[in-house]
Order: sequence, then structure tokens, then C-alpha cells
Amino acid sequence: MSESEKPKGHTLSKDKVLTNGGNNVSSNPSDEMTEKFDLATVYVSDAQYNRNIFFDTSPQAVRLYLLYNHWFMQTLVYAFIIVNLALALFEDPAVVPLPIWATSTIEIICLSAFSVRMVHYAKVIPKDKFWKDPKNICIIVVVTLSFIDLTIYGALKSTGYFAIRWSRVLRPLLLVNVTEGRQLRRAFRSIRNALPQISYVFLLFMFSVLVFSLVALKLFGKRGLLTIDGSPYFTDYLDIVFDLYVLVTTANTCYAYASVIFVFFTIFFILYIIINTYTFMSFFLAVVYSNYKKHLKEEVRQLVKARRFKMCRAFSLLHEARGEGGEPVVTQTKWNHLVKLVKPNINIAHRELLWSVLDDQNKGHIGKFAFVQLADLLSIQVITVKSQPHPIQICFPSMYNSPVSRFIRYVVHQRMFVYVYDLIILVNAVFIGLDEENPVVSNAEWGFLALYMLEIILKLYATEPRAFFARHHFWNWFDTIIIVSALFGTIINSALKHSGGYTSRQILDIIFILRVLRLIRLVDSIKRFRAIINILIKIGPTILTFGQLIVVVYYIFAMVGMELFKGKVQFFEPNSTSPDQEYCGNPLLKGTTFAKLNYCKNNFNNVVSSFIVLLELTVVNQCGFTAVTHISARIFFVLFHIVVVIIIINIFVAFILEAFLVEYTIDKSDLQTSLEKKIEELELNVQQDGVDTGLVDAMESNDNELGPSEAGKQKPSLMFKIASRRSRTVDGLLQRMFETDIRPEDFVEEEEPENINFSNPVFDSV
Repeated sequence: MSESEKPKGHTLSKDKVLTNGGNNVSSNPSDEMTEKFDLATVYVSDAQYNRNIFFDTSPQAVRLYLLYNHWFMQTLVYAFIIVNLALALFEDPAVVPLPIWATSTIEIICLSAFSVRMVHYAKVIPKDKFWKDPKNICIIVVVTLSFIDLTIYGALKSTGYFAIRWSRVLRPLLLVNVTEGRQLRRAFRSIRNALPQISYVFLLFMFSVLVFSLVALKLFGKRGLLTIDGSPYFTDYLDIVFDLYVLVTTANTCYAYASVIFVFFTIFFILYIIINTYTFMSFFLAVVYSNYKKHLKEEVRQLVKARRFKMCRAFSLLHEARGEGGEPVVTQTKWNHLVKLVKPNINIAHRELLWSVLDDQNKGHIGKFAFVQLADLLSIQVITVKSQPHPIQICFPSMYNSPVSRFIRYVVHQRMFVYVYDLIILVNAVFIGLDEENPVVSNAEWGFLALYMLEIILKLYATEPRAFFARHHFWNWFDTIIIVSALFGTIINSALKHSGGYTSRQILDIIFILRVLRLIRLVDSIKRFRAIINILIKIGPTILTFGQLIVVVYYIFAMVGMELFKGKVQFFEPNSTSPDQEYCGNPLLKGTTFAKLNYCKNNFNNVVSSFIVLLELTVVNQCGFTAVTHISARIFFVLFHIVVVIIIINIFVAFILEAFLVEYTIDKSDLQTSLEKKIEELELNVQQDGVDTGLVDAMESNDNELGPSEAGKQKPSLMFKIASRRSRTVDGLLQRMFETDIRPEDFVEEEEPENINFSNPVFDSV
């Protein structure tokens, strides 16, 4: 309704109208408040998970949006994407061949699912925004082209004509452009942003390679040098350029540089390696790191602004004025209801703790500045610990509370107990390296197993069992499974040996593996080792993101490689009597180093072999394919190396460097510190009794149980502790990485901009 269409004397406040889309809510007060809470829940949830989606705010659209973001729907989308990508295993050239009608039917189902998902998304956001979003256009184009290609391919195959599935190379784009793939899109934006600066360094690097190639041609071209297969050495300029480029990767080329008999000329190669391998490759990393950090910092800044704005919109829906002309606030009742909607599984004690942090003066309401911190507060991992009596204490209270029992529990919770068992593990490591046939070594293993079992029994005696085996208590589960498995394996192995006729080493090998795995427990005892592992835990989601990026690039190159090189190289089993085995089924490879070294299994005859070859191609060492096709095939290999090694790997290294610096230079956030102070103020903090639990804390995230106090002091029925500094999401880690560089105004309360769009205004929509 326009302003001119409104009845005179009637105005609508912000509480009556939801302005992110201009849709009026129901006039029924109860329904109106329900709709406001639903919309506020969406805003807070989007802020918590950094979803930058411009959605319609009508009640129906909000319900559809909640369904769109449901975990089951997101899982289903990824399941269809995986199935769609996995079709390459069954399509020609196939690992496991299936009829065309079977693979086509599966692909049609997947494409239909993507189409339904797009229709669902179109119902959620305004039409003008839908058609302006590049990722939506990309998905529609990919699905359309896939249907067209599938139809043409099926028609040509059914009539016996030659056909190519050219649309398979587009399949990874679905993984990149689905709404849930924002981390992957961010990685591609990092590549795009780094390309301009990388191009300058790359051009200078190629100029250096070309100059050195020209020098090599003049130095070695007229000296009659031959390679190990008898062909002329360094006589063709383009071959020299390619060989020197391969040398930069620190890989051997198809020729032997050792054949250079002039020692003086080794200075040439030393100088080349210093300049191009070490200097320029380091330049690439430096340029990528500098540009990656600069652009990522700006993107995180935009992310923070969008996140704060969403929280302000949620506040505007729920606030009420305190007194005439008073400050707008949100009451505790509304706040509690909102938190229950955003995080249904949160317990009452945890919710009350969060409220006490925001309402530190016990006013019963909070202002906008405190309210907008809710999303960050919900992202902090807090463990709610319930005090439970030990089962033995219930059955035998006098025995469990005796001085001897209290002393045992006191000893188990001391750091010295951990040190003693670390020493035992080290001694066990020495015995593992000795001959297991020696009776002393064999019998000693029984002693070590007895000591390990004693450790578990003592810990279970000192700690309530449900607390010991709480969810994500990684090391407790790890130790118990390893020790119990080793015990049963050793018993079975001994029983079979004494029964006679037992010669298999499979069970014994499993036992040795279990013994070695027990040594991993030592890692948690060394602070610096623990810091490194904590970094690996923190960047785990990012590793998965870059893993997806690698899969996308590998898949695209694999599809292209299979069309270019399938059938060019054949692999024969070792017991094959075929004469073609000598040259990998292709006469063009006869006498080549590729065939002599039996690289025949390195081919593009199916998607699995293609991925293996691409892994090897990171060193650009596949001269065989140029021999069976054309010298221009080198472009494929060099291009792959540039994309994967020079760009993607360097961006990944840049992120790891930044995450590593975060671990050593950035402390906890102010909000997390405030939460810890509040827990201590209420005397509800869990004491660690001097034992640093290390990775146990790093991997804990849910409620667990806590046994009674060893010192006899009565503990509260509910206690809390911060699980770790680890961020739940990659976005959370990024914000923490750059929070010291984010400008203060990014955290200031904002008014509604003229044109709301939660997509990134600088780096395209996400």
C-alpha cells in the first residue's frame, strides 16, 4: 500500500510493519507477534550462521525460508550433488560401466531436484533479486545445458553415432553455486582477487624462463648431447622452455640433466633453480598471501556489518519503549522466547547464564547494543556440567568416602599421574621397536596392557562414568577403545598360537598398529604439539572447503583429460602376455622413457585414474601424453599446474599461515571473556584440578556429566565451562582472525540502509 492509499489519521509503526520486503503482517495481535518472532528468529539465525540472503518477509515466505535452511534440505542438496558428480564413475569411460538409460535416469532425477530447489529459492526471495543473482543464473544455465546435452547424447548413441558428454565439465559448478556453498565461492573469489597481482609476477617469471631457455639453447644446443633414450638434448627451444618449467617444480623431467658432462655448466642450473624455483615461487606465495589477506579482511568487514544489521532488524521487531520517550529495549520474556526458537536444544540454565551476561545490572531488559551480541554469544561453546554422584558412592558410600578412596581420587586427578603414564608409554614405545618373538618383550606387553587397564579403571573410579564417556571426550574414548581392542586382540592371538598351526600375522599386525596408535596420546602432553593440533582442529572446516575447491578443479580437468586422452595409454596386468604391454598399447610410446618405466597405469581411461594422474601432474611430469597426441598437450598440464600449485595451494598456505598466527597472537574475544567472568562470579565454573585437558576441551561442545568433588566440597548441581577458543564456523574463525583490524564503526548500531541487500557489496553475492 502506498502512502497515498493509507487512510488518513492512520499510521503504522515499525512494530506493525516488517520492512525487509515491504510486507504487512497480520492484523491479529497474537498472529502478528508470532510472525514477528518467526522473522526475528530468521534474522538471528542468519546472523549466527552468516547467511547473506535477501529474503521476502511475508509470513509465507518466512516459513518457506525456514524450510529452505533446514538441515535435512541442505543435506539432501549435497547428496544429489555427490550422486551427480559420482556418475562419472559409471559413464563412458567408466570404472564400473552402467547402461546409458540408468545413468541418464539418475542424472535426470538429480537435475530435477536442483530445479525444484531453485523454484523453492525463487519463492523465498523477491523476483528482481533472484534474477540479478549470478549464482542463480549459473545453476539455471548448467541445468538447462545438462538437459540439452543429455538429450543430444542419448539420441546420437541410440543411432550409433559418436557423441561427447561435454556438459559433464559443468557439474562442479552446481557445488560452487548452491546457496550453501558460500565458503567455496569465497575461495574462488580469493583466486579471482589474487589473479591480477599473480599475473604480473607470472609474466616476469616466464620472461626469466624464456631467457634461461635461450641461454641453454646456446650453451648446450651444439654440443651433441643426448638423453638416456638417445634423442637430441636441448636442441629445440620450445622443448627447453617446457623442461626448464618442469625443473621449477623440483621434479625430474623426461630427460636426464645428469648427462651434462661439463661441470662448469652446472652453475647454470644452480643459478636457474635459485632464481626461478626458490625466489619466484616465494614471490608467488608472498603476493598471494598479501592480496588474500587484504581482500579477505574487507570481506569479513562487510560480513560483520551485515551480521550487525540483521541483529538490529531483529531488535526492531521485538523492542518496546520503557516509559514515555524511553529507550527501546527487549524484555527478558521476549528474549527467552526468541532464544528458544533460535536454539531449541539450549537448556534453561545455559539460557539464564547468557541473559545474565547481557543484563549485567539485572534490569530485566536489554538495549540494542546488548541485544546485537546474541548471535556472537550463541556461537561460544559452553558446556553445561551436571553434578552426578558416582555409582559406587551410591552403593558403598562409606567405602567411597573413606580416606584411602579420597587419596586415590586425588592422585588420579594430579598432573603427576599423567606424567607417569606418559613415561610408561615412552618405555612401551621402546619395547614395540624390539623383536616381538623375544619372550621378555612378549611378556612385557602383557604388563603394559595391565598398566593401561589399571589407568582406565582408576579414572573410572575417580570420575563418574557418564562424565568419563561424555560426548566428544576424545582421549577417553580413544584410550579405552585402543586398550580394550589391544587386550582382546592379544588374547585371541595367544589363544590361536597355543592351539597350533596358526601362521597368519593379520591379528598380530592389528595389535602392533593399536600399540603404535597408543603413542599418539603423548601428543596431547606437549603444549606446542597441542597448539599445532588445535590449529588443525580450527581450520578443519577450511581444509574441507579447499578440499572441495581441489575436487572442483580436478573434476573439470579430469573430464577434459578423459575426452582428450582416453584410450591413448593402456594398462596391462603383470601376467598379461600381450606384446602391446611393452609400449602401453600405443606404438608411439615404443622406446620412450614413459613406457620403459611402466607408467602405463597413469592414464585418463576413467575418472579414478584421471584423478591419480592429476595428483601426479602437480609436478608436470607426464611426457607420455605429448608423445601419443601432440606437443600442444603440454598446455593442459602446465595450465593445471598454474591453477592448482601456483594459485590454489598458495592461497591454502596463506590461510594456514594466518590461522597459525591467530593461535599465537590473539586471545579470547571480549564477549567470551565476559561470559567466563560471569561464570566465575556466580561460582559455577568447573575446576580442572590442575590437569590441562588439552584436546578434550578443544573437541568438547555438548553437555556432559561431572562426578562429585574429590575434596568433599559440595558442588552446585549445574556448572559451566567454555569448551574452547575454537570457532564453530569458518566465518567465526575469519572474524576472529581479523577482529583487531576491523574498524570500530563496523560494530556500531546501524539504521536501515536505503537499499537493503545482504549480499556482499564488494565481492559479489554469496
